[in-house]
Amino acid sequence: MKINTKIRYGLRTLIELGIHDNKTGIFQKDIAKNQQISEKYLDPIISSLKISGLIINAGGKKSGYILNKLPSEITMYDVYKTFEPCLSIIFCICKPSICDRSEKCSAIEYWAELNDVIINHLKSKSLASLIERHKELNTIQIEKEIVQILKK
Repeated sequence: MKINTKIRYGLRTLIELGIHDNKTGIFQKDIAKNQQISEKYLDPIISSLKISGLIINAGGKKSGYILNKLPSEITMYDVYKTFEPCLSIIFCICKPSICDRSEKCSAIEYWAELNDVIINHLKSKSLASLIERHKELNTIQIEKEIVQILKK
């Protein structure tokens, strides 16, 4: 199982929106700049996040984006499902019909259990917890920079 860049950048986009939490929204160009993602690559990510209902335009066209739900209501599984239809550590979990061994395979039960553990972990983590951690890390970084300035 590999988490693709659309999922990772989608999460970074949501964190960016969550840390700013303003009513006017954040423009795509600013998200791209702040998160170091090309605007062109961000286009389909923004589109997918809008289609999934996780983000909306703050005030119609030509406005910035805002979260459509509270950060505490958005799970990491929601982010994953925005970009991938099914989480599957092996191909036959989501599509057992494509494997001619699925009905007589004892190993699939083990892989399905492991798959469920991963899904439950993703469901247990909210965007709010990542936003909070982002703020903590920024505070630590600012404190380090102040210490460096004071040492000079």
